[in-house]
Amino acid sequence: MAKAALEGKVVVIVGSSSGLGLSGLRACVAAGARVVGVAPRAEDVPAETSAVRIHTGDAREAGTAALAIRRALDDFGAFDALYHVAGGSGRAFGDGPLHAVTDAGWDETLRLNLTSTFYSARAATAAFLERKTPGSILLMGSVLSRSPSPGHFETHAYAAAKAAILGLTTAAAAAYAPHAVRFNAILPGLTDTSMSRRAMDDAEIRAFVRVRQPLDGGRAGVPADLDAAVVFFLSDESRFVTGQALAVDGGWSVSDGSRWAPRGSE
Repeated sequence: MAKAALEGKVVVIVGSSSGLGLSGLRACVAAGARVVGVAPRAEDVPAETSAVRIHTGDAREAGTAALAIRRALDDFGAFDALYHVAGGSGRAFGDGPLHAVTDAGWDETLRLNLTSTFYSARAATAAFLERKTPGSILLMGSVLSRSPSPGHFETHAYAAAKAAILGLTTAAAAAYAPHAVRFNAILPGLTDTSMSRRAMDDAEIRAFVRVRQPLDGGRAGVPADLDAAVVFFLSDESRFVTGQALAVDGGWSVSDGSRWAPRGSE
């Protein structure tokens, strides 16, 4: 990855207050981008600088992403890429295994993860088409959309939402490739963020992750593990790539967590 891969680019990051989004914001700035970050509360993110603007808003509201894009155009004079990170667990709303998912759990989990993504992708696509400029749209998936883990991670509304994001990525990539608007998705495994506190605080799940994510000694990911891929997808280095879903998961998607254990783990 070129150190200045995003030099001259203006990026909007929806969901930049912590975890993956905040790490991505810092990586984009380090790669030369100017960034508009969207966060529920401005005090949760770094102060604005010559390269960073913060738009306060809820990603679940239809106009939030469009307003952030407008801020990018007004403050920085351009809009080149969007990275949607906003989302999270629906357990508190009633997500869980299918037979136990409540109506509220289903509705709120999809609103938080899928509907917010739709709003961001729609706003970015419309902006690129209106201005007749190329653009990159990177969406946040999850390994759980295609590599489930019964028992430890049975949140089926969340899995459905993330699987739908993959469908949206593929369909939109096909539709908008002639307009030079690219769509890709990134699929993290278990990553140590505020969203994963339940799992990270559970000794049994930590032991499971040591074999389900065997790379680098067997560990949970950290937000910075995704940064190089994020910069790649948002930059011109990926100008010939669209419709792809990249798992950054420590081997989760090619392991089942039960067939073997690392030496010294007995």
